[in-house]
Amino acid sequence: MATTYIDASLTDDERRRRMFCGDVFVYSPTSSSKAFCEFSREMICAAFGDQDPETAQDRMSVQEYVAVLSELKPQFIHHPRSKEFVREILREIGCDLSKTYFDVPRMRTSTSDGYLTSGIAYAWHPHRDTWYSAPAAQINFWVPIFPILSTNAMAFHPTYFSKIVPNDSERYNYYEWNRKYRAAAATQTDGDSRPLPRPTDPVDTEYDIRVICPVGGIIIFSGAQLHSSVPNTSGVTRFSIDFRTVNVEDIRKGEGAPTQDVKCTGSSIRDFVSCEDLSAMPADIIRSFHDGTEESGDLVYDRSAEPG
Repeated sequence: MATTYIDASLTDDERRRRMFCGDVFVYSPTSSSKAFCEFSREMICAAFGDQDPETAQDRMSVQEYVAVLSELKPQFIHHPRSKEFVREILREIGCDLSKTYFDVPRMRTSTSDGYLTSGIAYAWHPHRDTWYSAPAAQINFWVPIFPILSTNAMAFHPTYFSKIVPNDSERYNYYEWNRKYRAAAATQTDGDSRPLPRPTDPVDTEYDIRVICPVGGIIIFSGAQLHSSVPNTSGVTRFSIDFRTVNVEDIRKGEGAPTQDVKCTGSSIRDFVSCEDLSAMPADIIRSFHDGTEESGDLVYDRSAEPG
């Protein structure tokens, strides 16, 4: 049975061990997470101009909306302050920065009432990040930028954590994704034709768990946790931040969450950089993820080609 911890005073090592067993952690807003949200709201409001970002979908065409997000989201990722905020958040909640590596923070949007549910504003079906070539030791962080509701939040499906969920992740190779599909998000407005792994049998969502935390609250969970976007019926667009971390000692020790139904190939391990100095993942760690598909595409996505 999974447990949800609120403002737990555990060491980061014990916290990760428990997340690898399916537990979820929630923390009250910290000074850095609140500042990151304020910084994000300023970027969002500037991008939407005189429109209220949470209701702009009611007054903009889908094409206009996608154009705004196509500029806003890369600007958010590339801004040097974004990485600085991530590092400070990790410091505040007790991560060992000498062993912790993180990937770029991303801004997510979930529009209401089916306005835009594909591509750059994808409404996520139930999935594990490990189906998308994430390492078993990956820890996910999720932070709401504006207030969230049960009708536009993220849902966990913890009864599936230790169960095999039939899925089609065998069709996903991370390096091929980087080369062929990642940059196409903004073109997927009438449905998403990209190979996004999903369950092949129905998932019972009746007993999902929706964590409603304040703006700047931090939800932390294993990348192997089955989770999804709640179908947004709130009438407002949800904006959130997410990023991921790995502790290199977990990888060296072979620790992490179960991977019993993971069939994808390639690895996102090269996307993670050091909290201390933004240096690349150590070579010995990268070698441990070689699976013979390294010639299938691009080992790392070239974000310099993105707009903004």
